[in-house]
Amino acid sequence: MMIRIRSRDGLERVSIENPNITISQLKTLIQNQLQIPIHNQTLSTNQNLLLAKSPPDLLQFTDMSNPSTPLSSLNISHGSIIFLAYEGQRTIAGPAVHPAGSFGRKMTMDDLIAKQMRVTRQENPHCDSVSFDRDCANAFQHYVSETLAFAVKRGGLMYGTVSEEGKVEVNFIYELPQQGTEDILMLLRDSDEEKLVEAIAAGLGMRRVGFIFTQSITQDNKDYTLSNREVLQAAELHAESGLKEWVTAVVKLDVNEDGGADVHFEAFQMSDMCIRLFKEGWFETEIREDADPKLSIMKKDVVVGSKDVKEVDNDFFLVVVKILDHLGPLSSTFPIENRIAQVQMRALRSHLDRAKNLPFVKRISDFHLLLFLARFLDLNSDVPALAECVLAQTAVPEGYQLLIESMANTS
Repeated sequence: MMIRIRSRDGLERVSIENPNITISQLKTLIQNQLQIPIHNQTLSTNQNLLLAKSPPDLLQFTDMSNPSTPLSSLNISHGSIIFLAYEGQRTIAGPAVHPAGSFGRKMTMDDLIAKQMRVTRQENPHCDSVSFDRDCANAFQHYVSETLAFAVKRGGLMYGTVSEEGKVEVNFIYELPQQGTEDILMLLRDSDEEKLVEAIAAGLGMRRVGFIFTQSITQDNKDYTLSNREVLQAAELHAESGLKEWVTAVVKLDVNEDGGADVHFEAFQMSDMCIRLFKEGWFETEIREDADPKLSIMKKDVVVGSKDVKEVDNDFFLVVVKILDHLGPLSSTFPIENRIAQVQMRALRSHLDRAKNLPFVKRISDFHLLLFLARFLDLNSDVPALAECVLAQTAVPEGYQLLIESMANTS
C-alpha cells in the first residue's frame, strides 16, 4: 500500500508492502525512501505537528511515539496522510535542467512539431446542446446526494440520440462497476455487461453519447473546473467514442452564500486539440500527489499564448455546452445497477406490481429493468426483441410476458 507523508518539503509517498507494520518499521522505510534519519523523525496524524517551532513543541505529539504500535491500530491504511517533522537538511532531487536557446543546440523533429502544437481555446462545441431526461438525471444526482453525500466520486455512461443539428438527448445513464474516492474515480469496465447495454441501446434506437461524473464535496473549494485526472479520464472516453458530439457532464454540490447546498449540472466537450494531444500521447498520465490539479502536464513543450510550456491550464481544453431538459420515453424507477445494494429478483416483482394498471410494455420501459432481464435472456434475439417493443411501444409477445412474470414470481 501507499502512505502519503506531508512535511515542510510538501507531500511525498512511501510504499509499504506489509500493511501490518509498526511505527518503527515505518520510520525505517521513511529513512530508506526519503533519506531522513530515523532519529530525526517525529511522526503524527495531527497536522498541527507542522506548526511546531521547537523541540519541546514536538514532544506534545505522542500518538505515534511508541515504536511498537502497529499502523492498523491508528486507522492508517492505503492513501492515509501522516505528518512528519524532522531536524536538519536534506537534498531533494529536482527537475533536470536543459540548456535553452538556439546556439549549440540541435532542433529535433519533435522540437519542430512542438513549435507547431499550439494550444488555444476552442470557441464553439460540435454539439448544439445536451438535454437530460429529468427522471434519469434526478435518479443519478439523488443517489450521489442522498446516499453518497457527495463524499466520493461517481460516474456513468450516457445514452441517447444525436440529431442532424447536433442536439444530444440523454435518455438513460448506465452506472458501470466502479470505485470512487474523494479525488479519483476508477471505472471497472465489464465488457460482458457493456455488450448487454449496447444491445439494449441499439434496440431502443439509442447510442452512447457521453460521460457523466460527480465531483466530491472536498473539491468544491478547489480552484479548477475539472482536475487533471478528470481531464485525462474525460479525454480517454471521448477519444474512445469517436463521436464528435460527445458530451462530458459534471454534477457538483455548491455551497451558496446562505450556507445551503445546491446540486447543479455543467456540460462540456473536450476540445479537438485536447483529444488530439491525448491520442498522440502528449499527456503525462502518471500524476504526482503534489501536482497542481488545475494543470495538465505535457511530456513535451506546447505553445500557449507566446510561451513554450509543459503545464496547461485545464480550462483551455473545455468547451461549454448548453444544457436543456426533457421528458424521455423511459422511466428510471427500477433499482439501478452496480450500486451499494445489489439488485434482487424481488425488485422485479415490486416494480411490476407498482405499475400493474399500465400496459405491460409500459411497465418494462425502464433501461435498468431491461439490463436486469438481459442477464437471463439471449443477447442476440431476446434482448433486441424486447428493446424494440419498448421503442415502438407495441404489445410484448405473450411468451416474453409469461417468462418475465414467472421470473418475478420466483422471488
